[in-house]
Order: sequence, then C-alpha cells, then structure tokens
Amino acid sequence: MSPLLLAVLLSLVSAVAYAAAAIVQERVAASSPGHVYAPLRSHAWWGSVALNCLGGLLHVAALAYGPLSVVQPLGALTIVFALPMAALFVGRRAGRTAWRGALMATVGLAGLLSLTGGADSAAPVGAERLLLAAAAAGLVAVLVVVSGRIRRPVARGVVLAGAAGVSFGLASVFTKTVAEEWTADAPLAEWPALLATGGFAVAGLLLSQASYHRAGLAAPLATVTVVNPVVAAVIGLTLFGETFRYGAVGTTLALLAGALAAAGLVLLTLARTADDLVPDGAGAEQTGDRDGAEQAGHRDGAEQARPAPARSARSDGDAAPAEVGERVDVGAVAGSRADLEVEVRSRAVAGRP
Repeated sequence: MSPLLLAVLLSLVSAVAYAAAAIVQERVAASSPGHVYAPLRSHAWWGSVALNCLGGLLHVAALAYGPLSVVQPLGALTIVFALPMAALFVGRRAGRTAWRGALMATVGLAGLLSLTGGADSAAPVGAERLLLAAAAAGLVAVLVVVSGRIRRPVARGVVLAGAAGVSFGLASVFTKTVAEEWTADAPLAEWPALLATGGFAVAGLLLSQASYHRAGLAAPLATVTVVNPVVAAVIGLTLFGETFRYGAVGTTLALLAGALAAAGLVLLTLARTADDLVPDGAGAEQTGDRDGAEQAGHRDGAEQARPAPARSARSDGDAAPAEVGERVDVGAVAGSRADLEVEVRSRAVAGRP
C-alpha cells in the first residue's frame, strides 16, 4: 500500500472517530445542562474523550504518511459522517437545510484545502513559535469572552466552536512541527511544541463540549470542522511557505471555495436558530432540546388532564358534598399545613331553585 493511500484511509477512519465523539458530546451536553465544559462524572463523556484521542492519533499517523494539503481536506468529512450517524444511532435526523449547509461547508473546505500546495521551507522555530502560540491563545480567550455576552444558544455555540477550531488548528500545526523535526537521538528536544500541542488539544476538547450546550450538533460541529483546517492552512501559507496551486486562478478559486464554506456555516446556523424559534408543540422534535420539550409537554398534558378535586381532603368534620342548587365558596384554610391552600365549603343559597 502506498503512503498516500494509507494516509487517506487513516484520515477517513479519523473523521469517523471524530464524528462519533461529536455525537456523544452533544448527547452529554443535552443530558447534563449543569456541566457545560467538562462533565467529569459522565462515563459517556469520557468515551467521547477516548474517541477524540483515537481520532487525533489517526490524524497524526495520516500526517506522517501524507501531506497536510491532503490530510486536512479529508478531515472535513467529519460533518458529512456525523449527520447520518446521528440519525442512525440516536434518532437525530437533520433537515434539508442542515444537509445543504453541511455539504456546502464540506465542499467549500475541501476545495479550499485541495488548492493549497506545499513548498520546501523550514517550520517556525524559537520566537516565532512562541509568538504564534501567544497570538492563538489570545484569540481563543477573546472568543470565549465574546461568547459569554451572547444570549442566543446557537450563536454562542458557534463562537465557542470557533474557539475550539482555532485550538485544534494550532494543535495540528504543532503536531506537524513535531512530526517533521522529531528524532530518536533527542526525543525530548521538541518538548515545547509537545506541550503546546497538548494544551491546545485539551482547550479544543473543552470548548467543543461547551459549544454543544443547547446548540445542537450540526452548527457547532461544522464550525469546528471548518475553522480547524482553515487555521492550519492559513498558518501553513504564512509560516510554512505553502502556496495556492495554479497561481492567480488557484487563488481566486480558493477564495470562492472559502466563501462557499462560510455560506454553509451561515446556513447551518440559521437553520438551527429557526428550529429554536418554533413554538412549543409545533416541531419540537427538530430542535436540539427535543427531549426536554417532549418531557415538558407530557408534564403539562398530565397537569391539564388531572381533574381538579371537588373539595380538600380532611380527616374529621367534612362538610356534606355540594348539591344542585348550592353555591360553592372557596376560602383560605386556617392552620399551618403548607400543602393545603384552599378549603371548599358548601352553602345553601336561599331563594335559588
């Protein structure tokens, strides 16, 4: 098997692992609303962490056998794999608008990254790496602060997913640096890059978990899937010496592909926002909080269906039940029992039939 084919296979399996991890993370976010970033007591969340680690290891192996311009576009298939997997395993079907947005984002991203070519140049070293890590950390911090000021769950989730994508993109960049410069003679020589890789990977994991909180699956996952390789590609263009293929024509096509990917993200966000605006009982199954809406509906229906008691339960001295021709008075109950608020007393009305 050729190295390029092996890199393609590893990238595809990595995308499946990332898609499965995203589905589990979104389910954990829906069932654990009080733990936004790291629901440590959830066994399912630790399962998603294991899936993310598996996807990361496969991604690293793919980068070792193939170029960044091939491995990164295949990673865009994560969102394409996630939608049918969510429908198959957890019954979460995506609408047509979500599918259109996901396909637009994937095609645009794949086109953008496939036009990125490689060039022989040295990776950033020393002060350049430190400056890159500091700038990325500052950008992530700004996005997190901005997300805290956004009230709409979907928009907040997209911003957090953007921060997660930046973190994952930097982790990919430092991973590529370590893979290219690591040697058996000095295995710990690249420890700063290894430390940066681990830090950005953990930050990306926590931020991606937070992005699914009340925002559903498609929009945050698509944002992470697009932002991650785009950040890596931009850094590759500016610091690794990579260029767009086919000169000015390739640059123009790359810009168009980037616009298509951005339009797909906008479409996904608008589709999810529209689902959130559907009135209760008119399509709650299409929203990310479908289960909660159904449970609320069942409780409301049960309360409405429960017949109101004709009178309060009392152990002694109950009055006779109201007969036809009598008026029912409702008055406050004397005493200290907090569970009784009203008492029903019957009183005959003189002159009434």
